[in-house]
Amino acid sequence: MEKRAFGNTGASFPILSFGAQRIVDDHGCGEEEAIRIVNRAIDEGITYFDTAPIYSDGQSEERLGKSFGERRDRAWIATKTIDRTRDGSWRSLEGSLKRLRTDHVEEWRLHDVRTMEQLDACFAKDGALQALVEAKEQGVIRHISISGHTNPSVQLEAIERFPFDSALVALSAADQFIYSFAHEFVPRANEKGVAVVGMKVIGLGRLASWYEKALRYTWSLPIATAIIGMESMEQLENNLAVARSFRPMTEIERLEFAKEIISMANPDVLRWKAKDWSNAEQWAERV
Repeated sequence: MEKRAFGNTGASFPILSFGAQRIVDDHGCGEEEAIRIVNRAIDEGITYFDTAPIYSDGQSEERLGKSFGERRDRAWIATKTIDRTRDGSWRSLEGSLKRLRTDHVEEWRLHDVRTMEQLDACFAKDGALQALVEAKEQGVIRHISISGHTNPSVQLEAIERFPFDSALVALSAADQFIYSFAHEFVPRANEKGVAVVGMKVIGLGRLASWYEKALRYTWSLPIATAIIGMESMEQLENNLAVARSFRPMTEIERLEFAKEIISMANPDVLRWKAKDWSNAEQWAERV
């Protein structure tokens, strides 16, 4: 698989990285199968694993922890805090380390920062960012990150305020049409040496009919890597096959693909950009 530099960190990763949200019972993936999938991924060269404590009440982290065993040194772990306070984030990290069976993680993210108010809370005195900085100073984490699904302006403001090492953002082909991280955020992140990690590549399954094109679209962007959710060995093998045969989309291919999927640009499909996830009829207000 093609490898790319991870911003200014000195690390590099294959274009295909592992989204661990789906190796859980909620997605029909039992523990034994989850462990097999993760180890197969490592065997095939995947080294970047993304998780979070809120994924199935910690089950995602638990299963990664059980999977790595003596191969822990072959995995770059990125986990997150959804808490906006220093103390709450420290408690979150302590729980993550226990479930992941490790004394450190390579990357810790501010999770799903949607609004300027949430960003301000993270940056405030005794806010979540303070915990991330302290954890890095203590060697409990190696790199500081932020994620965003909804409003590129928030993540743009974040990287101007603080030297984040990376950012995890929504970069599906359908995301390009509204509140576009690809158009607004990625160029500035690249200028500043912030590693960009793509997510929502298959649009929670809504782009499954264009599976290979969806992967190629995101990998054709100037990003470091993309995390893909995998809940079965078949999905892993399919992803590996597309990654190994990857060739960037031409301008004409991007245009034709955009014409095919423009109808998918609605708040029911792009729920992470909707006003209300459970009643996705309107776009989130962009302030």
